[in-house]
Amino acid sequence: MSATLVMVGFQQGANDAAFDLIPGPRGQAEAEQRAAALLAHWRSLGNPVVHLRFDSMDPASPFAAENPGNNFIKELAPQHHEPVVEIRTHNGFVGSDLMQVLEEYGSSELVICGLMLEGAVESTLRMAGTLGFMVYLPADCTASRARNSLDGAATSRKWSADEVHELTLCVLDGEYAKVLNSDDLMAAAASHPNGIN
Repeated sequence: MSATLVMVGFQQGANDAAFDLIPGPRGQAEAEQRAAALLAHWRSLGNPVVHLRFDSMDPASPFAAENPGNNFIKELAPQHHEPVVEIRTHNGFVGSDLMQVLEEYGSSELVICGLMLEGAVESTLRMAGTLGFMVYLPADCTASRARNSLDGAATSRKWSADEVHELTLCVLDGEYAKVLNSDDLMAAAASHPNGIN
């Protein structure tokens, strides 16, 4: 069975200006563009696609159901036949029907991408690996935000979005997923219609 593409949190709220202050500015400006190319390629192959939408229970959150930030980014919005899994936590498997959807597709391989890498993408990916899925992570279809160390001092350590992104990818590669770029992933999917591996 072909691999299932899991699109995590490609919602307008992910780019809310409030997040530029805490945790910090976002990097990887081309992530949505690359993810759109991957999504279009997956659809052209007829491979399954699942979208995860974070529905925050906090009415002040950009991701609250009644706020515009809950909406999908236009270029990455699901088509009518593609399932949308509502999630309440950063882990897409917890309290959702994601596992049921994946079982219905019968796929043992997942391609997981989305916003943000060190948040919902990482949490969902780690769980998928623990559950026995073979997971592929297209690095250029994810993004991260800058971070500061916890002490809060003016001289505290600061990590750029690129540094956070690179370190997170390094931690995940091999242990929980195979990290690669989307061009290589698309080529592999096109040449192996019954699975990437």
